[in-house]
Amino acid sequence: MSGKPCKEFLLTRRSIRKFKKDDVPTELLLEAIDIARFAPSARNGQPWEYVVVKDRERREKLAQIHRWARYAAEAPVAIVVLADTKLAPDSYVIDGSLAAMYLWLALHCLGLGAVWLHTVPAADRVREIVGAPEHLYPVALFAVGYPDEKPEPKPRKPLSEIVHLESYGNRLKA
Repeated sequence: MSGKPCKEFLLTRRSIRKFKKDDVPTELLLEAIDIARFAPSARNGQPWEYVVVKDRERREKLAQIHRWARYAAEAPVAIVVLADTKLAPDSYVIDGSLAAMYLWLALHCLGLGAVWLHTVPAADRVREIVGAPEHLYPVALFAVGYPDEKPEPKPRKPLSEIVHLESYGNRLKA
């Protein structure tokens, strides 16, 4: 694979907050999850599970977990990424986050848009809404649908502010 298409793909992923009303076929969502299951995990434990929520009432409940979660009700689909704290007690947050990022990239690859809605302050409520047992921690909630916007990229810090060579403090020169 040439680096250029891959680079362009990664640089065009955006947080999508406006969605078309079109239904998203379950098969397309399953294709994205099928790709996401190839995310890396500690000891290949694969401690993740996904809850696909199309039901409007349940999405509206998810949209109420905090003020920025409203997009869960505005999108035609919400997906909760759960990480198993029993299978990966030391790495569930990292493993689940990697699976969530792979899902986000897979959705982008398939022409869907999504925004990651954090769940940390409302993990118990998210778990309750989707009926997940206590050992499954909701690391991510995504609002998903066909994009109805094309946001411009947001500014990024220059490498000279974030890269240290060999040891902290030895910053990359601009």
